[in-house]
Amino acid sequence: MYTTTNEDGILNNYAAEPKMYYAEYPAILEQRKYVLQSLFATLIVTALVLVSFSVS
Repeated sequence: MYTTTNEDGILNNYAAEPKMYYAEYPAILEQRKYVLQSLFATLIVTALVLVSFSVS
C-alpha cells in the first residue's frame, strides 16, 4: 500500500494499482456463442412480453 502524510500529519492511503492489459478480440467460435446467447435472450424476452400481454 502506498501511504503519504500531509503537513498536518493526516495519512492518505492509496490502493495498489493493478497491472493493465488489453482485451483480445474474440475468436470465431466465441463470436458464434455470443450470437446464440443473444438470440436465446431475445427469444426469452419476447416470450415474456407476449405472456404479459396475454395475461393482462
